[in-house]
Amino acid sequence: MTLAIATNEHLANISNTLIYSAMAVYTLAFFAYIAEWLFGSRSKVARTASALTSEAPKEAAAPAVAVRKAGGTAVLERPKVVTRSTAGSRDVPDGPGAHGGDAQGDLYGRIAVSLTVVSFLVELGGVLARALSVQRAPWGNMYEFNITFSTAAVGVYLALLALKKNVRWLGLPLIATVLLDLGLAVTVLYVASDQLVPALHSYWLYIHVSTAIICGAVFYVGAVGTILYLFKDSYESKLHSGGTPGTFATSVLERLPSAASLDKFAYRVNAAVFPLWTFTIIAGAIWAGDAWGRYWGWDPKETWSFITWVAYAGYLHARATAGWKGRKAAYIALVAFGCWLFNYYGVNIFVSGMHSYKGF
Repeated sequence: MTLAIATNEHLANISNTLIYSAMAVYTLAFFAYIAEWLFGSRSKVARTASALTSEAPKEAAAPAVAVRKAGGTAVLERPKVVTRSTAGSRDVPDGPGAHGGDAQGDLYGRIAVSLTVVSFLVELGGVLARALSVQRAPWGNMYEFNITFSTAAVGVYLALLALKKNVRWLGLPLIATVLLDLGLAVTVLYVASDQLVPALHSYWLYIHVSTAIICGAVFYVGAVGTILYLFKDSYESKLHSGGTPGTFATSVLERLPSAASLDKFAYRVNAAVFPLWTFTIIAGAIWAGDAWGRYWGWDPKETWSFITWVAYAGYLHARATAGWKGRKAAYIALVAFGCWLFNYYGVNIFVSGMHSYKGF
């Protein structure tokens, strides 16, 4: 028989204070990221335009060939032509980044990253205090899952930065959605710190749910990369066809990596975490066998986890097939992430099943 453990209300209150404090620092980081975009130089963001617009008219007709003599030998000189790759991308350089390539913008960006690190540590402290207040894993309900998920998402972003990856363009959309996630957590999804139902008292709670949170955080980063890829690809297509995008689009999209780089980034992060998502489903089945006496019962959560797995498997297969690279594969990736989101929110809130606890 498992003895009930009293909730440490003091630690629970500390957790709440730390979460609200993290939101305040995240807000400062959000404004610093906006300053990075606003005050970064706009005069150094014409790489894509210069690479594409100067070459677009030449693709329809064969390039002219100049002939010169060098020591009696005829030498053919062909101009460089920027062409579309098989993935629908173009041979264009990456943008200079959100800071626009100047010192002032870079300063604001560094301040934003520093504030992000501080807020991440404060939020992590709030998650740990929540766990210590009831001496269990801090993901027994939707509120706890939300605060842990947002912490993991920021952690993935900071880990990529620590690995010297050029992903500071993720900062603004990441922090904006983290603030929305935490706002939803502390208002709609909040529940007081309490003990779990007996079925959740298992070491599989640490294994299964923690891997699900990590997978969701990485899938989210991949989805942001995919969305930005679609915008950048449309921008490059317009330039390639001789069109003239608006000033706002040029100022923002020119700073991002090229469409090809964003496409590759999204594919790599999704492919890297897919095996862990496979393990998450297997671990959940094993836990279900221990808790409910059956490994699979087509519970709504189980069903949508499997649908998400199939969707991401379809994306990876499509992305590895030449005819489905680029935008077509990107749409599949967004559908897959939509399945994950519905499994996260929709199933827990709107669908009754074995995975519904404490209302959320």
